[in-house]
Amino acid sequence: MKKILVIGAVGQIGTELTMELRNLHGGDNVIASDIKLSDCEKLNVSGPFETLDIMDKNAIVALIKKHNINTIVDLAAILSATGEKNPTLAWNVNINGFINVLQIAVEYKIQQVFIPSSIAVFGPGTPLDSAPQETVLKPTTMYGITKVAGELLGDYYVKKYNLDVRGLRYPGIISNETLPGGGTTDYAVDIYYSAIKYGKYTCFVKEDTRLPMMYMPDCLKASLDLMNADFSKLVHHGDFNVGAMSFSVKEQAENIKKYIPNFTIEYKPDYRQDIADSWPNSVDDSAARNEWGWKPSYDLDAMTQDMLKVIGEKHKLGLV
Repeated sequence: MKKILVIGAVGQIGTELTMELRNLHGGDNVIASDIKLSDCEKLNVSGPFETLDIMDKNAIVALIKKHNINTIVDLAAILSATGEKNPTLAWNVNINGFINVLQIAVEYKIQQVFIPSSIAVFGPGTPLDSAPQETVLKPTTMYGITKVAGELLGDYYVKKYNLDVRGLRYPGIISNETLPGGGTTDYAVDIYYSAIKYGKYTCFVKEDTRLPMMYMPDCLKASLDLMNADFSKLVHHGDFNVGAMSFSVKEQAENIKKYIPNFTIEYKPDYRQDIADSWPNSVDDSAARNEWGWKPSYDLDAMTQDMLKVIGEKHKLGLV
């Protein structure tokens, strides 16, 4: 039986992935943890929650012993936009915290470590269209630097210690459940909330900014599919490209106008534009498709319809 510790469970992906894992393995077998408490009632009542700082190695060990943990999901991270404001903190959490997890995993014979990477690993020199699985990785943000280092660390521990480390290069993740927390692709989520609440949106990147995106149900599916894949069949480990859709902000806005005709948008690019410009328009995810059968389910229009429906219902109830 899997006994899973999710570190960083309060974040955008962490909240929903924890719930999916609890649905699969039982609430008591998936321990949510984060440096801050959750305000998500479902997360709090569906299973154990522990306050945890990933920088505190002894505290991680204590939880592993307390709950007989055999799988660690490390979602603790300082994201791209926030990381540019505090690069040292981003390095400490994203790298030193991850090294804590890896060292503990070897010492306590953890069966699997899952840690996301990101399209932030890409930068100048990476092809803009269908960025390859194997390509130049020269990111321009501290977040991207930590994710490249994290991929290399994961591969090192696979080869040196035969530790099962797995990860995906997440694109921008769009969700109607938990708000994002300081990423460059946050606009692709915020636009739906603003469309419902105000009928307008001011975007912090230009209208022709095109980036790889993924709807949360596909993000959860990709994560779980990789976690459940046969380790012996994986050629890659911590750095899988995963794609679902790519669109510009203008295309996203036009898609919203199909359902909210009076919606308007204006553009006031800020420092996040340079970050977005350093990332590719789309990715080649053939390695994920070939090695563990990745296939997305949502395109832009299907996602937009679902986002507007769910957020609209929440707005009527005064929840957003």
